[in-house]
Amino acid sequence: MALAMSTKGEDTATAVHSCERPAGTPTMRRMLLTLGLLASTGAATAAPETPDLDRLAWLAGCWTRDGAETGNGEQWSVLAGGTMFGIGRTVKNGRTAGFEFMQLRRRDDGVLTFVAWPGGQDRTEFASIRISGDEARFENLDNDFPQRVIYRRDGDTRLLARIEGAIGDAGKAVDFPMTRVACDTAPLPR
Repeated sequence: MALAMSTKGEDTATAVHSCERPAGTPTMRRMLLTLGLLASTGAATAAPETPDLDRLAWLAGCWTRDGAETGNGEQWSVLAGGTMFGIGRTVKNGRTAGFEFMQLRRRDDGVLTFVAWPGGQDRTEFASIRISGDEARFENLDNDFPQRVIYRRDGDTRLLARIEGAIGDAGKAVDFPMTRVACDTAPLPR
């Protein structure tokens, strides 16, 4: 720790510790001014509490969609660097009919978000509204559809992904039940 020198030649730590520094000295004025600036910018206040991304570690891995053609499902990375990445794929008649890139991360304001890029479209962010050990709910009421994205686990091997929202005046929900599977890897070239 570097010690600043006082105007009398003694170090600031000694002066503060012994309470010999009067409030009107230049060093004390600078310290009070700095504290005032920190308080006015909010730097001295604690950040608001937000759901912890660690609570969603159960989502990592590979999930196959129940009752669907082989290749349908999602794959989520493990948490690293403050993010989790997901890839979703829909296969129909043996061909990829849809895909989605996803990300779980904190925005600069501290809010945990689900970010989706479906089928190469623009990204859409959904702010977390509920995070627990078994469920994650995200919402964006300004989006046309979906307005809510929900992930709910049932034990270690079952997952229900759900999207909800209003289309016109009617509410709509689509469920994607999934089962955890081993993440297969392509054989290495020889």
